Amino acid sequence: MKIKQLFSHNETYLMMIVIVFSLVLTIINPVFFTLENMFDLLRSSSGTAILAVGVFLVLLSGGIDVSCTTIAIAGQYISVNVLIASGIDSIGLAFLISILIGVSLGAVNAYLISTFNLPTLITTLGTSSLFHGLLLEFVGTKAVNVGDLPESIKAFAKVQILNINRPDGTSYGLSIFFVILVAIVLVTWIILKYTMIGRGIYAIGGNREAAKRTGYNVKKIQFFVYCYAGLIAGVMGVLHLSLIRYSNPTYLVGKELNIIAAVVLGGTKISGGSGTLTGTLIGVALITILEKNLILIGLSSYWQKFFIGLIIVLGVTITYAQNKISTRRNLAMRGA
Repeated sequence: MKIKQLFSHNETYLMMIVIVFSLVLTIINPVFFTLENMFDLLRSSSGTAILAVGVFLVLLSGGIDVSCTTIAIAGQYISVNVLIASGIDSIGLAFLISILIGVSLGAVNAYLISTFNLPTLITTLGTSSLFHGLLLEFVGTKAVNVGDLPESIKAFAKVQILNINRPDGTSYGLSIFFVILVAIVLVTWIILKYTMIGRGIYAIGGNREAAKRTGYNVKKIQFFVYCYAGLIAGVMGVLHLSLIRYSNPTYLVGKELNIIAAVVLGGTKISGGSGTLTGTLIGVALITILEKNLILIGLSSYWQKFFIGLIIVLGVTITYAQNKISTRRNLAMRGA
């Protein structure tokens, strides 16, 4: 019975795909399935996974946020420029500035969506362009190279919570990025499982009018969702900066479809009300493996765009089909 329940979840099949694909890659290149490579994949994908958690929350509430990458790059670029201009070399201050910017821009999204009842896709598409235009006009367009970065930002990427020595005396380990990801996932899970706001997010995503009648404050929940997503984007912006040691105000913009695809691939309905953090993280894992290893199996990197587009189309199709089946089933039950 437990096995039957296990295979009733989308995450099980998705995990099987990840395992099979990983085995194929390991056969082609044995280096893929080594502890060092796994640690490297965790480090490089933690930022994407963190941003995906924010997008997951928005989708779960029945919305869609295509401004997430713009908010992340705005927080990153403004914070690093403030540090350089002030001469303050502090990774903590960089996180604080980026998070405050993220929450503020998320609040703008929340205000427009909740106050004027605007479509979330159109709203965040518009604010994404608005935020980016203001960033380029009033902050600048000049890239910040590794030589200009504060030392604390460069050093943060090297922090490891677990070190393993190689035979030649060098070492590798599990990055602090992974700890931050785990902390954000844990906090989000607690919010969704044990708080009224968490239950409200599922409720307004499933049926907004029914949630209103039940007594949920839709406006308050939407403000929380978009501000929380902004906070997460702010964290991701600094992590991304520390990882690549380079800041360009146009770098992440346009990558939001990859994030949305990972969340949808993880089983979250685009219409809202259904989805899991586990599925989201597995979806990120599969997207990351596709991005970094398509060339290993003889496919051009251009296939990445094809697969991401296919994932989104399939996600929308499955959601539509499920809603149609559910509607027919409800009508049949009423007729009976």
